[in-house]
Amino acid sequence: MVVIGMGIFLAFPIWSKVAVEGGQSADLTALRLHHQINEVQSNVQPVYYLVGLAILIAGVAAYAILQFKNRVLQSALCAVNSILMTVMMGLVIYFTFYKTAKLFDAEFPGKYEIGFYGLVGAMLANVFANRFIRKDEREVQQSKRFR
Repeated sequence: MVVIGMGIFLAFPIWSKVAVEGGQSADLTALRLHHQINEVQSNVQPVYYLVGLAILIAGVAAYAILQFKNRVLQSALCAVNSILMTVMMGLVIYFTFYKTAKLFDAEFPGKYEIGFYGLVGAMLANVFANRFIRKDEREVQQSKRFR
């Protein structure tokens, strides 16, 4: 589920904002932050590190799935993924609230798109995965103790 969430994060827009009078717009994807000032002028800021971070998170999640024989390592990889996803969420919040909110219509924050919800879903899936890995490890330890 984390890999699917990161795929959604990479494929779809994360955030968008349109001016009340309709002249300006801004959108954030995993590749770029695009601010359309008017029909002729636009400002594009690449954010390739979001792509790199999303690919790293998906890779760690895929590797953690394959480590089913070592639950302690799986749990550690899920913890690392939680930290990486928190950093990514912090970067997205930084861009949406601090970087782009001041461009135009400061009272209107914009709206989050499906890419953002892919990140949120991946974070929740990672939390549940870590919880169930720890629960499974406890059950295995209890069964060994009963022998």
